[in-house]
Amino acid sequence: MQSAKFSTLPLKKPLLTNLDTLGYVEMTDIQAQSLPLILAGQDVIGQAKTGSGKTASFALGLLNKLDVKKFRVQSLVLCPTRELADQVAKEIRQLARAIHNIKVLTLCGGMPIGPQIGSLEHGAHIIVGTPGRIEDHLSKGRLDLTHLNMLVLDEADRMLEMGFQQSLDAIIDYCPVVKQSLLFSATFPDKIKAIASRYLRKPEHIKVESVHQTSTIEQVFYQVDSNDDRLEAVRRLLLAHNPASTVIFCNTKAAVQTVEQGLRDFGFSVLALHGDLEQRERNETLIRFANKSALVLIATDVAARGLDIDELEAVINYDITPDPEVHVHRIGRTGRAGEKGIACSIYCDKDTRRIADIETYQQITINTLPLPDSSVLDQSPAKANMTTLQIDGGKKHKLRPGDIVGGLTGKTGIAGDQIGKIQVLDVKAYVAVGNKVAKAALKKISDGKMKGRNFRARILR
Repeated sequence: MQSAKFSTLPLKKPLLTNLDTLGYVEMTDIQAQSLPLILAGQDVIGQAKTGSGKTASFALGLLNKLDVKKFRVQSLVLCPTRELADQVAKEIRQLARAIHNIKVLTLCGGMPIGPQIGSLEHGAHIIVGTPGRIEDHLSKGRLDLTHLNMLVLDEADRMLEMGFQQSLDAIIDYCPVVKQSLLFSATFPDKIKAIASRYLRKPEHIKVESVHQTSTIEQVFYQVDSNDDRLEAVRRLLLAHNPASTVIFCNTKAAVQTVEQGLRDFGFSVLALHGDLEQRERNETLIRFANKSALVLIATDVAARGLDIDELEAVINYDITPDPEVHVHRIGRTGRAGEKGIACSIYCDKDTRRIADIETYQQITINTLPLPDSSVLDQSPAKANMTTLQIDGGKKHKLRPGDIVGGLTGKTGIAGDQIGKIQVLDVKAYVAVGNKVAKAALKKISDGKMKGRNFRARILR
């Protein structure tokens, strides 16, 4: 479709000004098709994958409708995971920064409930959260949706996969009957059709194709004799291609743990993401992978939902997913923004039907290539060049990235080119530094001062 500019939309002037400041000029397909309907008050079903720009679609819609002077919950966004909820809330805040006094509150499971109760007592305009925790706050009378005018179900297919159907039904019962409802989903199975018919009023169904250009992704398939051969296949592929960053997808948590331990034993720089991790561990895993303190991330599809890593060079499918749409979603994590990427899929005889489904869905003919020769096993795995320091201070301590850079590079400090990505959270901050200067950087932070005070720090292993 022809490109359309944000400036053509009937958005409030502060939103348009901020979009221009952020460099948002041309709308993506999902934005161009859905935003006019959303701004007109229409219920919408948006079928689009991660990276399509769907978050901005509903975020701009709810911000345009918001009445800041009425300090009450007017919009509720439900997400399947804490990581996605944090990502969505961050984008809403960014898009809202030209409108003063908007309060966006994140309510997710796995986080201490006390601070959330305190925040709720002070009120909010927009709530972003996971179904279980939202239902809990509603049932205890801590959250009031009486004035809600917009409900957003983001990645609804994953919420159903994760067993949130009952929680969604319960939450809907607390919502006003008259409201605008938006549902976004990467896939549209029968269960999604069912909840759409119950939750939405005469919705417009918009479907956009994957935003990833397949020309930027080299997709390769390798056949092995049995499941027992998958780990060596992964090892050969990592050694032969030597990607700077790789996500390995597994169908189960048990497979994630098997691959993690196996690759670690062979000396690879790996991290794992699965449902058994506590929230702090999940956050730190994502931070370390994003800042290049580890080269390989092994994850299930659900755990990786909301994962948005720049410059991901490779994806390896240790298992073939039974859903061909999920397969496209997996491989689309690489080859973004015009960059080249490789997607390697490992299969055996029992996966023949799934391979055929992928061929049909993508309208391609899959050619199997031989695995890299066993001689690559004589090579040593590449090591990450960065190490992550955790600092016991964050936004609540008025700590900023510039303070951390200053604390590291001051007198007798490390060189600026040895500092990587910095992420400052509410009470913690994380900074990547070169491996060779990690101990010196730790000492510099621990012995020095930032904001006129001492902060404790440690190296994440």
